[in-house]
Amino acid sequence: MTTLTIDLPDKLAREAEDAGLLDPGAIATLLRETLRRRAVDELFAAADSLAAASFPPMTMEEIQQEVDAVRAQRRQRASGA
Repeated sequence: MTTLTIDLPDKLAREAEDAGLLDPGAIATLLRETLRRRAVDELFAAADSLAAASFPPMTMEEIQQEVDAVRAQRRQRASGA
């Protein structure tokens, strides 16, 4: 368990306390939600970036080759080679 000390403006601290937001469980929930939102935002940013890159579409054969290559790598790692 980690203990944090933060400095907040008095008014904000009072409002947060009155709203029950300074409870450790509430803070943990707020942090988890913020981290999840950031991850989703980063995922959409990456998707937008990929869409803007305009790669040529892959054929089904090319997709299958990539899948086969990944599976072969996983088998190799699983066998300890």
